[in-house]
Amino acid sequence: MFPFHTIKDYQAALKAGVTTCMDAVDFYLAQIEHHIGLNAFLEVFSAEAKQRAIELHEQQIKGKPLGKLHGVVVGIKDVLCYEGHKVSAASKMLESYTAIYSATAVQQLLNEGAIIIGRQNCDEFAMGSSNENSAYGPVKNALDNTRVSGGSSGGSAVAIQTNCCMISLGSDTGGSVRQPADFCGVVGLKPSYGRISRYGLIAYASSFDQIGIFSHTIQDAALVLEVIAGPDHFDSTVSRKQVPAYTSLIATAVPPKKVAYFKETLSHPGLDPEIKEQTTSFIASLVEKGYQVEAVDFNLLAYLVPTYYVLTTAEASSNLSRYDGIKFGHRTKNKIDDLTDLYKKSRTEAFGAEVKRRILLGTFVLSAGYFDAYFTKAQQVRRKLVDLTNELFKHYDILVSPTVPNTAFTLGAHNQAATEMFLADIYTVYANLVGIPAISIPLFKQLNGMPFGLQVMSGSFQETTLLQFAQQMMDAKKS
Repeated sequence: MFPFHTIKDYQAALKAGVTTCMDAVDFYLAQIEHHIGLNAFLEVFSAEAKQRAIELHEQQIKGKPLGKLHGVVVGIKDVLCYEGHKVSAASKMLESYTAIYSATAVQQLLNEGAIIIGRQNCDEFAMGSSNENSAYGPVKNALDNTRVSGGSSGGSAVAIQTNCCMISLGSDTGGSVRQPADFCGVVGLKPSYGRISRYGLIAYASSFDQIGIFSHTIQDAALVLEVIAGPDHFDSTVSRKQVPAYTSLIATAVPPKKVAYFKETLSHPGLDPEIKEQTTSFIASLVEKGYQVEAVDFNLLAYLVPTYYVLTTAEASSNLSRYDGIKFGHRTKNKIDDLTDLYKKSRTEAFGAEVKRRILLGTFVLSAGYFDAYFTKAQQVRRKLVDLTNELFKHYDILVSPTVPNTAFTLGAHNQAATEMFLADIYTVYANLVGIPAISIPLFKQLNGMPFGLQVMSGSFQETTLLQFAQQMMDAKKS
């Protein structure tokens, strides 16, 4: 058994000669093979990972400088480009596409000595909350194979859950890192919008999309964030703010003490009673530990999901128009009458049902007769949310809520009820609408044995505060 739970412990063992990069790769390849039935990986880079391990070991024995992620084994969601490797967004539309460049985040991992072991299954074009929308089949939850892994980054979450890699990169447009992290009992971090370059991330909704991190520990997530965050001339939306030394600041920064929660999140009728009880009890315990905790009125909760889906589907309609069978993607082999017929047949054949639904909805809200009624109104709500958030974090350090209203549900439970699936995002979409960082930390379990997390949010670009509070909560759980 590979005994190292954290990157720090693993790298200390590497330096001491207790283990090697090849030992790590062999262990994780065996884990992937053992859990192959969960369908977390679409492709495993076995030979390449072994060769990389040999090269990194040679660097080490020659005394060359080692990167921050030297020997760390990473999986990447199938929406991140990795030069010379397939990237399909779990869609038939891109099943034969090979990336011609690497995403900035992926390249930064490689620059710091990481080993990329494979690409991970997800909902098609990152559209979904269960990982049942992949063209290559659903990802199953390792704790109960009859339940979903969460989505859209389900494969990335299950890979951490089953110890198939040390770190996974996913993407989070409305909760696609935090929700599967919650369902699988692992850490899931979505940084501030603009903290990590989106260059090389296949777009769903460009003003919402953010690369996120799955890990076993807060410290590991912080270290990876240090590596992949920062300016990038390939992405005009990325921040030029200096990237803090998160790993050291977690232990030395002034502890956050002012905590808020929205009353409406705990009184929502869709919230599971056990989740409500344990979250309420947790919030009460914060007061006993010396935190200043206050309930805040939030009368916009009911508008979050509609606003999110109007805006993201509108952006998806635009972003996915490039997949037409000519510029990108699958081209029909059936007889065609004209160019319009080629577009129709190619897109109909290659896109799955959920992607089609969101493209149609987005096209509808952008249409001339409905633009002001839906898209403009949603943008106005988003502006109100941003203003409210900016005011909130003038008075509080941290905002907490449940991550999702229920634990992992059974496969197929919501296949005929799209609105039920959409409402599962009620607590996570807020952070994407306003661009703040958020993390799901695995603190709780239901009586049925399924895990669920606490969602922690902080002000924009206040990841240090976020990570420090999350670490404190994880430490308190152990004690």
